[in-house]
Amino acid sequence: MGLFNRLSQWWRPLAFLGTNRLSLFGAALTTSSALTMLGFWFLEAVSGRAVHPYAGLVLFVALPGLFVLGLILMPLGVWWRRRQLRATGELPATYPVFERGLPAVRAALSLVGGLTLANVAILGTASYKAVEHMDSTQFCGTTCHTVMEPEYAGYRASAHARVSCAQCHIGPGASWFVRSKISGTRQLFAVAFETYSRPIHSPVKDLRPARETCEQCHWPQKFHGDKVLLSRRYGNDELNTLETNVLVLKVGGGAGRLGTGIHGRHLDDRAPITYVATDDRRQVIPVVTSVDAQGHTREYVSTDAPATPEQLAKGERRTMDCMDCHNRPSHTFELPERALDEALAEKRISVDLPFVRKQAAALLKGEYPDATAAESAIRAGLADFYRQRSPEAFAAQKPLIEAAATEVVAIYRRNVFPKMKVTWGTYPNNLGHDDFPGCFRCHDDSHKSADGRTISQDCETCHLVLDTNPKLLADLGVK
Repeated sequence: MGLFNRLSQWWRPLAFLGTNRLSLFGAALTTSSALTMLGFWFLEAVSGRAVHPYAGLVLFVALPGLFVLGLILMPLGVWWRRRQLRATGELPATYPVFERGLPAVRAALSLVGGLTLANVAILGTASYKAVEHMDSTQFCGTTCHTVMEPEYAGYRASAHARVSCAQCHIGPGASWFVRSKISGTRQLFAVAFETYSRPIHSPVKDLRPARETCEQCHWPQKFHGDKVLLSRRYGNDELNTLETNVLVLKVGGGAGRLGTGIHGRHLDDRAPITYVATDDRRQVIPVVTSVDAQGHTREYVSTDAPATPEQLAKGERRTMDCMDCHNRPSHTFELPERALDEALAEKRISVDLPFVRKQAAALLKGEYPDATAAESAIRAGLADFYRQRSPEAFAAQKPLIEAAATEVVAIYRRNVFPKMKVTWGTYPNNLGHDDFPGCFRCHDDSHKSADGRTISQDCETCHLVLDTNPKLLADLGVK
């Protein structure tokens, strides 16, 4: 049987049955959505501008959906028409024969073949662009505005602000891509029906292992050595007095039997550390299991907060990785004093304003119904303080006060979100131990093994505090 005869066997019933309202509507839907998408893709390529997230939902998700719906309706209409004719006894035994040599037949077959190839190309491009858009940082951060506003603000203020969401939350490979889309469908329903938690729960359960995401760029097993850190803190006195501390952080790495320093000891593949957390935020850790330099496994049990067998059975058992200390690497939230210290150090707030740190911190900690009310209260509160304290100097200080107020408002807006019940300290940061328990969840001298050993709280285990004499600061280039 020749190719034409084979095609004719398909074409004859389709041509006869395809002239129904449903198939014609599907053809119109597919054609119109295809032309719209092609026109937009051309404009997007020419303009080079980013697509608004809500427009992206229409252009990259809704329109391809309509395109596919039209393709489905066309054969569905043929099936419906055939069933209808069969029910009334009007279905012909044989369909009209098309003469091979007729120009109209050849033109029709060519048109169908060309449109089929075009539809395949359009559908493939549309699918790719839909996935690309839904994996974009803009889509993740701004489409579900209220829900993701806190996390998106924290992301933009983090050290990973130029790393796309998908690189960490999905990573390479098809399996996690599929899992992310399944999870995204569930999240879509949660947003649509407003069943999401306020605030969004952290840590994220079933997050992809850090070895498959973080370590695509970072290499904690590589020996790093020591790192010098400068800590600048300002006082609540009139002069906003600066106090500078110098730490030598023993980062270490993977050299030696069990590695050295913080990274070497906590992230060594040869001697993994496991723990059990009995709360859903991994802040209460009653049991830690580790391997020492001699290869002996020890279990350290907390004597300050012992857990019952039932609590341990229900608790979460984890093998320690990057995320146990760096638990907020890309969604960073600050505390008022820490944020103000940074703003003062970077001169975004002038240290020449008396008591500015103290007053700004008090205003930041106030309770406000929304960000607009907070901005009004912060601006008015800071201006009133200096107007009442020194009316004569207020006029001269006004530009500095307004600049300070703008910065304080910015600090509030990127850390507090009343609609999502996110406020100061909502999300603990386990890196260090100044603001939250962090290291002290385990390093508290109360986690003891059966042979009497403890997980030490000795400061020099992880860092050295240097004497901050003027010569040392001068050598480090600190003014």
